[in-house]
Amino acid sequence: MDGKETACVTGAGGYQASWVVKLLLSHGYKVHGTVRDPSFRESELFKTDLQDFDGLCDAIVGCTGVFHVACPVPSSTPVQDPEPGYNWYSLAKTEAESLAFEYAAENGIDVVTVCPSLIIGPMLQPTMNYSSALLLSISRAKPQMHKLIKINQTDGLEKMEYFDLTVVDVRDVAEALLLVYLKPEAKGRYICSSYSASTPLLIEKLKSLYPNHKYPKQITGQGFVCKLSSDKLQKLGWTYRALEETLVDTIEDYYEKGLLEKP
Repeated sequence: MDGKETACVTGAGGYQASWVVKLLLSHGYKVHGTVRDPSFRESELFKTDLQDFDGLCDAIVGCTGVFHVACPVPSSTPVQDPEPGYNWYSLAKTEAESLAFEYAAENGIDVVTVCPSLIIGPMLQPTMNYSSALLLSISRAKPQMHKLIKINQTDGLEKMEYFDLTVVDVRDVAEALLLVYLKPEAKGRYICSSYSASTPLLIEKLKSLYPNHKYPKQITGQGFVCKLSSDKLQKLGWTYRALEETLVDTIEDYYEKGLLEKP
């Protein structure tokens, strides 16, 4: 493949999709990107959203492949305590994947899914996303930085809830998506995760890299270690960055964008 094909990327202005667009362009692809705000000008753009069937069809016409990255994000509705035993965001993704495989089987379409864990890493888009807000809160981001981050004190977080996380670099997810697109033998679904990392582990890693930041002093609650296997994806040739590289690139990006103050 010479990289002269046209690919459609949904949600092209978003956190993950913007890295997919960047990667495709670097490989010589022409990109049809769907966006809600057409001011993003790095490729041929189509103003639409996931509810606009005709708009999505217009964007896909002439493309040899579709990278369906867009997904509605949770609203700002306050979290219920205790939380209900369901999560509509996760359910929507699961249902969409199941329906995509079902439709593909009935219509002879080649569909492969990549299922990433919590995506972290530097941002290309100008607005904050949810997973980036987590690292900012751990790094004692100031309360005025973004409305997604709930700060208990004027100088940052005093307490933080314990989370067991599985994480992956946003750039490595983009590489995984291109890899399964290029590999004819890629079939079915692929877990895309690099590391299991609890909030205490992330704090210790960040302390070793940026010791002068003010980090949460207390971790509340407890969890369990969740491990995901990306062996199937790695057998295709996928590799991932070291966690330290991801953290450094992310924090330096926050400095550059003014999202985090240097101590």
